[in-house]
Amino acid sequence: MTMRPTVLALVSLSALAAASCGAQTTGDTPGARSTQAPVSTMATPFAIKPHGAYNEPWAAAFAPGTPVLFITEKSGTMKFFDTRAGRGGTVTGLPTVDSGGQGGLGDIAFLPSEKAATLSRRTIYLTWAEAGPDDTRGAVLGRGTLVCEEADACRIDGMTVIWRQPKVSGRGHYSHRIAIAPDGKSIFLASGDRQKMDPAQDTANNLGSVVRLNLDGTPAAGNTFSGQAGKAQDIWSFGHRNILGLQFDAQGRLWDLEHGPAGGDELNLVTKGANYGWPVVSEGKHYDGRAIPAHSTRPEFAAPAISWNPVIAPGDFVFYSGKLWPEWKGQALIAGMKPASVVRVGIDGTRATELARYAMDKRIREIVEGPDGALWLLEDKAGGRLLELRPNK
Repeated sequence: MTMRPTVLALVSLSALAAASCGAQTTGDTPGARSTQAPVSTMATPFAIKPHGAYNEPWAAAFAPGTPVLFITEKSGTMKFFDTRAGRGGTVTGLPTVDSGGQGGLGDIAFLPSEKAATLSRRTIYLTWAEAGPDDTRGAVLGRGTLVCEEADACRIDGMTVIWRQPKVSGRGHYSHRIAIAPDGKSIFLASGDRQKMDPAQDTANNLGSVVRLNLDGTPAAGNTFSGQAGKAQDIWSFGHRNILGLQFDAQGRLWDLEHGPAGGDELNLVTKGANYGWPVVSEGKHYDGRAIPAHSTRPEFAAPAISWNPVIAPGDFVFYSGKLWPEWKGQALIAGMKPASVVRVGIDGTRATELARYAMDKRIREIVEGPDGALWLLEDKAGGRLLELRPNK
């Protein structure tokens, strides 16, 4: 096995850290070190309209070219909501998921090239936690065909697993967020460290990494270790912990949003071959209070564009297009779970600054932008509502 550079003392801490984080449903715990000063919660510049509740909603995506929002529920079910007609429906043909802890049905993505005014038939990608032998499990990516022939029902035909994480014990840090490349020719996928820490510095596996795949799930040409024996051929970047957001900005640059340990949530500009340092460095601490060296002590590791301490426990995020709030164009809008909020972040080159924080009633798991620029949020956990946000009149 090829090992990435690490601190030997950290190896013996993996089990302790995994056990501590395993008690966390989101991997978020306040810490004490920060590179970002807290921003006061501001008055909300939007009106909120609820549209029903869901069973532990986790992710959402609009089918390109349509006003129809598809929503995954962690237990293994999927719904959709036609935001123009104001009616919903169910999706059948879902895979069997291993639901528990942080795992279950995960992210959803469509190909931008398959843009049509009606749903009809199109490719759909899903991630989920899959059970393995001897009480192990891992995230997988599947591809199928979404077929919508009725107003209130759709189905997925031929859902097939096209990529897998290594199966390990535990039910945390799957990450499994999907981002389709702007050219539509490849898929970037977050693969969390599964609360094992050290594999994030081991290039023989894809845990703790962002991977880059062809549309059929095979490793894309030109990845970081393409053609190198003993290396994971799908790795794009590594040294990641638990990525809960993965998005391209308007310039075509890839960013991730990930949970730190006890503190140190971070937003990263993701570049080919970069090592983001986990578990060697972090802006947070171990759950038992032991210090972790900061990024500033090890310049060979890529430092975050911004980090938070106390944490924001991020869900997903979106780079806003500016259709309804033009002053927000190009900014990152982050779903915050602890504290419950929407966090607005400005981007200046490779750095980022928190600009505002808007308090919400409940933890926010997901945030997406609709075709007309409205924001659609999903609250976390059982009974999480779908919220429509538009500017105050």
